[in-house]
This record gives sequence, C-alpha cells and structure tokens, in this order.
Amino acid sequence: MTLAGERDQALLAPMANAIRALAMDAVEAANSGHPGMPMGMADVATVLFTEFLKYDPAAPKWADRDRFVLSAGHGSMLIYALLHLTGYAAPTMADIRNFRQLGSPCAGHPENDMLEGVECTTGPLGQGLAMAVGMAIAERHLNATFGDDLVDHKTWVVAGDGCLMEGVNHEAVGLAGTLGLGRLNVLWDDNKITIDGDTSLSTSEDILARYAASGWHTATCDGHDFADIARALAEAAADPRPSLVSCRTVIGKGAPNKQGGHNVHGSPLGKSEIEAARAYLGWTSAPFEIPADIMANWRAAGAKGSATRAAWEARAAAHPQGTELARRMAGELPADTSSAIGAYMQSLIANPPTVATRKSSEMALEALTAAIPEMIGGSADLTGSNNTKTKATGPLTRDSYGGRYVYYGIREFGMAAAMNGMALHGGVIPYGGTFLVFSDYCRNAVRMSALQHVRAVYVFTHDSIGLGEDGPTHQPVEHVMSLRMIPNLLVFRPADAIETAEAWSLALANAHRPTVLALTRQNLPPVRFDAEMKSAKGAYRLVAATAPRKVVLLATGSEVAIAMDVAKALEAEGVGADVVSFPCWELFDEADAAYRADLLPTDALKVSIEAGVTLGWQKYVGDGLTIGIDSFGASAPAPVLYDHFGLVPEKILPRIKARLG
Repeated sequence: MTLAGERDQALLAPMANAIRALAMDAVEAANSGHPGMPMGMADVATVLFTEFLKYDPAAPKWADRDRFVLSAGHGSMLIYALLHLTGYAAPTMADIRNFRQLGSPCAGHPENDMLEGVECTTGPLGQGLAMAVGMAIAERHLNATFGDDLVDHKTWVVAGDGCLMEGVNHEAVGLAGTLGLGRLNVLWDDNKITIDGDTSLSTSEDILARYAASGWHTATCDGHDFADIARALAEAAADPRPSLVSCRTVIGKGAPNKQGGHNVHGSPLGKSEIEAARAYLGWTSAPFEIPADIMANWRAAGAKGSATRAAWEARAAAHPQGTELARRMAGELPADTSSAIGAYMQSLIANPPTVATRKSSEMALEALTAAIPEMIGGSADLTGSNNTKTKATGPLTRDSYGGRYVYYGIREFGMAAAMNGMALHGGVIPYGGTFLVFSDYCRNAVRMSALQHVRAVYVFTHDSIGLGEDGPTHQPVEHVMSLRMIPNLLVFRPADAIETAEAWSLALANAHRPTVLALTRQNLPPVRFDAEMKSAKGAYRLVAATAPRKVVLLATGSEVAIAMDVAKALEAEGVGADVVSFPCWELFDEADAAYRADLLPTDALKVSIEAGVTLGWQKYVGDGLTIGIDSFGASAPAPVLYDHFGLVPEKILPRIKARLG
C-alpha cells in the first residue's frame, strides 16, 4: 500500500474509524476514560502515521526514528490504537480490552516503561510538549555531533487546548523558538472544548499569534479533511522553524449525539450512543474487532519504515562514529569515566578545599564534562550562582547545536521538562541548575523524572538559611524533605568536596534514576580525606566515639561539620559520640539491615541536625532529638542565622545533655 501523495477517502476514512472504534469500545469496557480526543484526532493521526512519521514497529528503539509524543495524555487510547494497528508487539488486543485495568500496559495515561512505542509518560498537561522540546534539542545536538547520516529525525506532538494553556507551555514555546528547533512539529487538537465547556469560557488569546511571536511557523487545517491535513503537515515538516499546526477538529467525532460537546471529553459514550456511532460511521464490526482489510492497510503502513531503518543500520555499521553513537544511545558511560573520577578524587585528597558545595560541584563538573561528552548542562538564568558551566560546555544555540550548555532563561519548569525529554530521547545526559527554593516551580517535572526512570541531574544550590541576607523568600526550609518524599529520586546533600564528587559519580552511575544535588552557597570545611565510596550506602560513620558511646549525631551537608564540633565537645566531657554523615536517605534505606542497625544502634540517643524542617527525621532517631528549623528563615548574615535558629554547638549541646540527664 502506497499512501504518499494519495488522498483516498475510501481508504483512509475506515482506517481512522478503526481508531475511533477502539477508543470508544475500550473506554466503554473500562467505564472510565476519554473518548473525545482520540475520536476527534483520528483523522490527523491517520495521516501522520501513514504518510509522515518515520518509525518501524519491529524496532521500537531504532535510534533515528521520529519521536511521537501524545502530550494530551488523557486521550491515551489514540496511541494505544495506533501502536496496535501499525503492528507493534504490544499492546495486544487483550491489553486494549483491559484498558485502565491493573496489569494492562494500557494505563489511564501513557507510561513510557510499559509500552515501547510510548516515548514519554504524559498526562500532566503541557509537559509532553515541553519534553518534546528536550527531544528536539537532543536530536539537533546529536545531529551536529554525528551528522545527517546517523541522526536526522523529527519530533511530532499531539497537544490539546489544556497543553497550550498550561504555564509550562509558554516556557517551552519560548525556548524552542529561541533555539530554532525546526524539527519540532506540534499538532494542536483545536476542538475549542475543555472539561468545563467551550474554551471561550476561559481564554481569549490568539494562540497562533503567540506562537508566531515566539519564532514559530504556524499553519491551520481542517482536521477531518485528509488532503488538507497532509498539506499542513508537509508545510510544517519543510519549515526551518518549529511548527504549530492548528487542526480544527470536532471532539468525539463520529458520536452523532455527543460530538462537539464537552461531555464527550472524559466520560464513556454509553451503549446507545456507541450503537448510534457505529451506524453513523458505517462500522459493522463487533467491539474490539478490526476488519481484515483495514488491519492489512494499517500493517502495511507500519511496515513502510522497515527499509528506511535497515538502510540506516547499514550506514551506522559502516560509519566511523556508529559505535560511539550506539554507546551514547545505550546510556553507557565512556570506558575511562572511572579513571577520570578517580584522578579528580585524588586531587581533592592531596589538596582538601574549603569551598561551598556549589563550587565543589563545579570542580567535579570540570572533570566530568571533559570525560563524558554526552553531558549537556544548563541553568535557569543562574549560571554564575549554580556554577553549572564548565570549560568543556560551550553554548548550545540555534547557530551552534554542537554546544553543550543551554541557557534556559527564567524557565525552571520548562528546563526540567526539557531535561526529561533529552534523557528520554537518549544519547545525552542532561543536568540543570536553579536555587533549591525554586524547585517548587519545577517540582512536577522532577516527579516525572522519577516516574519515567530517567537520568536527569538537578543542581539545586543555595540550600538553606546559609544563603543569608536574601531572606525567607529564598531560603529553602521544607524543600529537601519534600523532595525526599518522591519515590525513585536520589536526593543528596553533601558535606564537602569529596561527598559532592561521590554524589556526582553515583548520579551518573544510576542510569534509571534522577538525582537532586542540594548544595550550599557558603563555604564548608573538608570533613573527608579518603577516596572510599562511602556515600554509596547513603550514610556512613564519619567519626567513631572514643569514650563509651551514648550519642549518635546524624547530619547532612553544612551541618556535618557542626555535628563534628558537637561530638568533640561531648567527648571532652566523657560522652562518647558517633557522627554519621547522611548524604542520601534513599540509598541508606536500600542498604542491608545489618549495616543500618550498626549505624543506628538502639542503645544510644540519636540526634539529627539539619538546617530544615525536622519532620521525617523521626524514622531514624525514633524518640531522640530532631534539631532543625520548623519555621521560615530570616534576612541576616548566615552565621547570625545559624545562631538565631539554634544550629550552633553552644545551643545544641545543652539540649543533648538535658536528654541524657
């Protein structure tokens, strides 16, 4: 079957109706879901997957495939139907029958680790589009590095009104326009409907004008006219700018009594309306059955990419850089990474620095970015404060995609989402910085990093009241603890340069987990003088009691040195005290029980010391002491604040001694 240039209504309409039938049947069977978007965008998706998208269902991870992102993830049956119809191994029809049920890969919203054809987990509106920006950045960077023979593909996005309204969309659109990401094409399901009703209830902006003002190419089409859709998609594919195509559609197209209304957005059609839709569409097959001729046409469309993929594999096998691209796409670090890290660690031991951990991070990055060419950094307009740029990372711009440093502007959420997209695309390892207090601006994208199991590294600096005079608006108090609550996220708060280097090493070694580095503004003294990878278990005994042990002090980051001073004072009075440095809760919780029991003995008073909220430390100290800050900070020099909030040895010692009796 050859569809290129063909506008055969008799051929394409039944193929689109197969999507509609699967969508309405699956949602009805689950008694839950969103039939409106898949039914409305079925015609657009049919043209995209039969004539424009470069893919091969037999090789879902083919490196040079186009990326397809369903940003409007609530319409998940659109992608599930497309994957099944075009011949992916999954989802099977049995999976689709079990849509939204436990154990089915056809989850309520698409999840990247459940189906190979799903490039990213979507559902939180706007983030799919923002992740697609990151995918487009990764494609352009790898193209600049490896050339057209190895990297030459596009990123296609289906987005709804909600995706375009969310604030992260504005951040992503501005970034994509500034970088001139011409391989990015967004197909807007312009049905003028949101959950509450007509879009006129909540918005009056000229969306096409907004995109055009941000440096995008824009186009419009009738989303139910195959020829017009193909024209608009061809224009988008050819334009050197990122493209937004307004596809004017009818939500729930094919349901004669409900199409065009907001009630079809997120509710099953109901038995009678499905019967009416079947008659309206001329669809006579039973639920979850696709006529053989229609299925054959879909499978033929899916098979078209096989020859293109085979030709690419032949080029890659013969290309001098083919092996290097394969290494990067597999997520494997260069063979000499360990030696580079080891040499850097030895330099720290030889000359222990007294520096802020944000500076320690910069020092580690100088070594790492020189040794690992796929690392791409950036900052949300705080480069000089986050210390995220190195000599090896020149600017990545529309004129130099080979650069390795992205100036994200004041776009924390957009930055984090783009990092997710870059990591999901593969071939690059993204890291990005902002102040820890502004992690709130990008928190949901950080959560999505963890949910999607991607290697993205967040450099969150100015991690406590230690930043001083900027005051409580900029002093994070609850942030480290709240980030620790996110499953599958490693949160490090290192105490000195060696722990910071260990944190970076562990972050890069965890290919399927994101990492947060919470780093200080203020200088910290060195507390470690050896290269043993002690942070790998999350916590370790930094100082062992010499007198009979009665106290175990648990501390992170800038408070580790304080805990050491407290222990010294206790020992001077004959009270034995261990100091346990606790850089990463998550890794400690994964350590074996005997190791954890040894660090946290039951016969000693356990005391946590951290410049943040105390909630959470109770799981380690039990009925011991939690010393921290359960209020907002204040504006003053850091030493004054530490004294004011009781985070100095002179004020910690009396509390411990009072508990010991």
